[in-house]
Amino acid sequence: MSTKPGTQSAVRHNRRVYLASMALPIALVAAFWLGLIQMNSVYRFVGWAISEGGTELQSGISYGPAARQKLDIYRPLAASAREAAADTPIILFVYGGSWRDGDRTIYRFVGDAFASRGYKTVIPDYRLYPDVQFPGFVNDVAATYRWIEKNLLRPGQKIILVGHSAGAHMSALVALDPRYLKAVSANPAHLAGWVGLAGPYAFQPTTWPTTKDVFVTASDADEPRPVAHVTSGEKPALLFHGLDDDVVKVWNMRELAKALRAVDGQVRAIELPGVAHIGIVLALARPFRGKGPVLSETLAFIRSLQAKN
Repeated sequence: MSTKPGTQSAVRHNRRVYLASMALPIALVAAFWLGLIQMNSVYRFVGWAISEGGTELQSGISYGPAARQKLDIYRPLAASAREAAADTPIILFVYGGSWRDGDRTIYRFVGDAFASRGYKTVIPDYRLYPDVQFPGFVNDVAATYRWIEKNLLRPGQKIILVGHSAGAHMSALVALDPRYLKAVSANPAHLAGWVGLAGPYAFQPTTWPTTKDVFVTASDADEPRPVAHVTSGEKPALLFHGLDDDVVKVWNMRELAKALRAVDGQVRAIELPGVAHIGIVLALARPFRGKGPVLSETLAFIRSLQAKN
């Protein structure tokens, strides 16, 4: 059977698009191995490639005087009913990187995932080791929270902290230890709840070989451990951990959830079979949502907090 000329042209065009889409990431990886570009550039491209759009990005806003104290804001392209509502929470997402690495521009897929569903999302950079040691990076998360209060928060709105890995550790400290928000004159009542993805909440960073230099400035071994700051009346928490995570072990989440439940804290802990350390944050992106209900459960958690306010 013959093929119409127009069909042949379309097939050739689709083939060129497919080959181009395959060639670009291969070229990026090759350029990295040849030393022509940095790995963050590769990650940035991947973050863009798996983003779903539907948002407006305002980038590079300073929340402090340091070069890394900048943030991005993701907004829905069109004001949805939730975005227009006074009680729509603002999400503050804190990425990981072992307190040594990271770039907010890599996480466009996170900003798109939340903002395209009506939730304004702020993603900051924060100062890293060796430029700062503990608690400098945690202070930056608190400073971003305060910036949101002053510049974005409307009457009746709340903030939801969401963090991955080291970002989950810092988010937990800001949520559980009142000293951080107090130090920047922020109002803890504006925090509705927090979500942790694969956070190292219970390990000992002051003695662990790869982190002891980062946390040598802690006043004692428990100061940088979120599990040590659990008291009664904590903010509601939603915790996720992948059972294939060999970077941060699942017992960290289990210990924190146990401590929260011991004081009647509101916590839900979800363990995801077959999900590794990076996979749990990638599950927020459209191509990887089959790995686990991270986005859907987080949105349900946020809606439940809205209903209570």
